[in-house]
Amino acid sequence: MSERTADVMRQYIDAVSVFETHEEALVEAEQVRGGMYWHKGSTASPDESYLVRTSASGSEKSLGRRTPETEAMYDKFLQRKEMAQQRLAGLAASLARHKRMNRALRVGRVNPLIVDILNRLSATRLSEHFRVVGTHALYAYESAAGITFADDAVATRDIDLLWDVRKRLAFDTALRQVDSSMLGVLRKVDATFRIRDSQKYTAVNKDGFEVDILRRKQVADDPHPIRLSEDEEDFWVVQAPRAQELIDAPRFSAVIVATNGAMARMNTLSPMAFVRFKKWMSVLPERDPLKRRRDALQAKVVEEAVQEYLPHWAKN
Repeated sequence: MSERTADVMRQYIDAVSVFETHEEALVEAEQVRGGMYWHKGSTASPDESYLVRTSASGSEKSLGRRTPETEAMYDKFLQRKEMAQQRLAGLAASLARHKRMNRALRVGRVNPLIVDILNRLSATRLSEHFRVVGTHALYAYESAAGITFADDAVATRDIDLLWDVRKRLAFDTALRQVDSSMLGVLRKVDATFRIRDSQKYTAVNKDGFEVDILRRKQVADDPHPIRLSEDEEDFWVVQAPRAQELIDAPRFSAVIVATNGAMARMNTLSPMAFVRFKKWMSVLPERDPLKRRRDALQAKVVEEAVQEYLPHWAKN
């Protein structure tokens, strides 16, 4: 691994600051989605009007008769909505500038498809149900540490998403709100994704890039098998050994940067949990020898990165 240059680190720090501020602005804007309007009273009370709050989905809720208090509520809502929209517009422009600067200074080296997938999961509020595990987690660790791992440690043509089966009802609700299947969410990023006939937990696109969705081994009342939606073409999630340990591991989050300068937040597991898992995989006799060697390499470089650059994660 090698340290990033001072110019690259300055740009990354500045870009992440804008990205995180934009995340906060999105939360604020979410609170004022929809609108408010005055609804005239009934025929029996034509002079009365009522304040109505509308949601983004079209539902409505009456907030009471027109009074000084509801008028103040209406004015405050409009002010907050306008400010939120202005803030988002300004930050979106700043993000666009930083994307260009990231690309010019070669800050990022992640496949843009990965960043697009993570941003799509975030936009659809599905990201909280997944953790990136496997090789791509190294991009989160190197971003946080300000280093670059050797190419042979991060080379891969697939991304593993660990799904938390314990939150399946909340996930189902979130997926229904975007009126899509999980495969449909991916196809908003790349329309060529399809489920492999021989491996129903894997979606592959025209370039051969794969997305795998994993879950813990069945315990207690876990249903099995599980398809992520009622769509017959959707993912059937595969059980993965020791996945429960990865779910229970402390959460690690970092902003990653693509080769085109775009940014996304990657949620994964603590680096030492990754190290322990990869060490275990590296000695599995039934595992492909080439993969075992890469597992050992990844465990080694991440452990070294923790010791030198992320010591506060050494006990997690």
